[in-house]
Amino acid sequence: MADQQFGVSRQNRELIEAAAKRRALLRQEYIKLTTNPHRHATGEGGVLLDTGVQRFMAMRATQYEHFRPTPKSSFYGLALVAAPMALFIWFIKKKRDEQEHKLRTGQVAYRDRRFKFQ
Repeated sequence: MADQQFGVSRQNRELIEAAAKRRALLRQEYIKLTTNPHRHATGEGGVLLDTGVQRFMAMRATQYEHFRPTPKSSFYGLALVAAPMALFIWFIKKKRDEQEHKLRTGQVAYRDRRFKFQ
């Protein structure tokens, strides 16, 4: 316990400090590249491109071109789209049928009905 500071073990503290150091170096490099006054003179004009962000955006733009339907993806579609819709439709139908039965058998007086002609 003596090696813990601020409730973080020495190993976790070293990992956090290493990540902070990496972030600081990347920030410093980005600032250096964006503020270089000779950058446009060498023909490298435009914006800085982050390869990770570019790969992500390319993946998002072309994800439907590379999609292959599988039984697993079909099951997810049924479970997350069709099944909730079917359950909701069944629930509404059941409630309406119960209400219709009560109205037709006289269990609800006409003056107590929600929708009626005045």
